[in-house]
Amino acid sequence: MTLQAIKQAITELPESEKSSLVVWLNEQDAKAWDRQIEEDFSASGSGMALVEKWDAEINAEKTLPMEDFLAHREKVRKVK
Repeated sequence: MTLQAIKQAITELPESEKSSLVVWLNEQDAKAWDRQIEEDFSASGSGMALVEKWDAEINAEKTLPMEDFLAHREKVRKVK
């Protein structure tokens, strides 16, 4: 079945079934997102390098506490 055929079939659904389809599609999308996050932040995932960098910066005290960062950002915005 083609995407065009699926789209056509959807237009022919009763509204209640379209609503159910939207809920199901959103659930599928959320599950795919969860799988991607789990993969990215697994032991060998691409996100772990970033986490390790942040940990190193925190341990070396090269990072600002969130409150200080946000206060600085707000101050910069007011100057502009």
